[in-house]
Amino acid sequence: MSYVYVACTILLMVYAQIVIKWQVSGAGAFPDAAADKLWFLARLLVDPWIVSALAAMLLAALAWMAAMTKLDLSHAYPFTSLAFVLVMIASAFFFHEPVTGPKIAGIALICLGIVIGSQG
Repeated sequence: MSYVYVACTILLMVYAQIVIKWQVSGAGAFPDAAADKLWFLARLLVDPWIVSALAAMLLAALAWMAAMTKLDLSHAYPFTSLAFVLVMIASAFFFHEPVTGPKIAGIALICLGIVIGSQG
């Protein structure tokens, strides 16, 4: 069950990142004036999608705490790097961001690192 909590942590973190990118991209350019910056961010904080992303981050933290009751941190933490992999795939799918050779190489190294880092 602990690995389910780790998976939930990762998926909730990815959801939050994708939703925040989606909503921030639709909100327009970040203003130059300090007061406008605060208003811009305040509007985002009350956006229902942003609120859902923040709730997902909270749920991710709770799932992580549940996972930590059974797993060693040094064993479980490398798996959170899967969020990088999933965010890259999701950003390519949802936002049409480029998937370049260097990105694929980096993702491969991350996956190798997860395999090695999660051993014993």
